[in-house]
Amino acid sequence: MRIASLGSGSRGNATLVQHEQTTLLVDCGFSLRETERRLDEYGVAASDIDAVLVTHEHGDHIRGAGAFCRKHATPLYMTHGTYRASDMFEQSSCLEIMASESFAIKDISILPFAVPHDAAEPCQFVFSDGDIRIGLLTDTGMITPHIVDMLSGCHALLLECNHDLDMLQQGEYPPSLKQRVGGDYGHLNNSQAASLLGQMDCSRLCYVAAMHLSDKNNKPSLARQALSKALNWRVNDILVADQDNGLDWFLLN
Repeated sequence: MRIASLGSGSRGNATLVQHEQTTLLVDCGFSLRETERRLDEYGVAASDIDAVLVTHEHGDHIRGAGAFCRKHATPLYMTHGTYRASDMFEQSSCLEIMASESFAIKDISILPFAVPHDAAEPCQFVFSDGDIRIGLLTDTGMITPHIVDMLSGCHALLLECNHDLDMLQQGEYPPSLKQRVGGDYGHLNNSQAASLLGQMDCSRLCYVAAMHLSDKNNKPSLARQALSKALNWRVNDILVADQDNGLDWFLLN
């Protein structure tokens, strides 16, 4: 299996998961044209995407999903709550999924799991080829025992490090936005992400990427420091997905 990020942050999110003849796009938060451009840079044709999976209905995760799937006749997967809260009612290729009920798309097994976030029915995913497990966790306000259970034993983890708590509290956001971002249904800070690593089974973990970093309230160096300390890894072993340039392919075998 291999994974890549087309970009991660408040201005758009999209992740690629690929195994053998199957290519999945997780979230499509860029415009149709921008999504196609970024796919091309990663050597993937839009027609190669077997399905688009959406974590929740916020624009930075779903902005281009409808247009992309209509143009390329690509199946679109989301929970019932996300479907109801989105503008996908005319999307004939939309397929509803249930959190914690696994399903497969060709060569890849997918396990959605529920997370606390201020959306209608948000979920995140674990992907597997039967041997390798890849966990994705972004847009989550707090760590729950269920999240720890779902991600334990993963070989790779794409993990939200949205903000540094001190930077958020001292930054320019109005109090209401600070409360939302830092609340139990907002986004994970660096310390919370590190805490997850301390709670889950990391014995198989060989790849960690910090995701969804805030441009205003975090720095890659702070995210790397927090996660590397929790894992006792070198700082440079922690990768960071960039908003504009994403994160290049990584092969797990």
